[in-house]
Amino acid sequence: MAGAFVSDAASGAPDRAVLLVEALIFASPEPVKKAAIAELMRAQDLVDENLRIEAVLAHVAARYDGHAVELVEVAGGWQFRTRPEFSSALTRVVEKPRRLSRGAMETLAIIAYHQPCTRAEIEAIRGVSLGQGILDALLEDSLIMPKGRKEVPGRPVLWATTVAFLKSFGLADLGALPRKEDLLLENAPTEVPVEVPSPVGQTEHKG
Repeated sequence: MAGAFVSDAASGAPDRAVLLVEALIFASPEPVKKAAIAELMRAQDLVDENLRIEAVLAHVAARYDGHAVELVEVAGGWQFRTRPEFSSALTRVVEKPRRLSRGAMETLAIIAYHQPCTRAEIEAIRGVSLGQGILDALLEDSLIMPKGRKEVPGRPVLWATTVAFLKSFGLADLGALPRKEDLLLENAPTEVPVEVPSPVGQTEHKG
């Protein structure tokens, strides 16, 4: 079975599995999926039925209890990220994320909750026309993507969110989206930053 590993204490395999997975996630610039972990374990002859991927990940996560970084599930994979409580202390050394306008944030929220949806549907929900600049900004940041065309007259483009959207907002999947009522878009400030936690080893320092 792909999701299980050797647990022979004499061989030191459990510790080795934990260290290998920790190294893999640390070295990867993108969230590491379970398939990649399973492939690594097979290559290292650590496959068995006694210790599962979930258990190895739990051990890796436990190693960072009390640390400034933590192991989180993001966009269908696993990644080390700075804990939120330390973000304010890093504002002077970490590059600030791109700031999206209120209109862009509202548009992104509509797409996230109603995808795939057309430009006309977004405009109907917002109650105002959708400027091309907003779509361009969301496309430039890889937060949305075209998802085919709706089979109606004119065949308008359908829009959906991307894996980059999940990564940017620290979501494991779309099911982890907050409730619509919690967004409070009506009271949102004019400019709302997209908070993107910095992965370990990728903090950018200003010269």
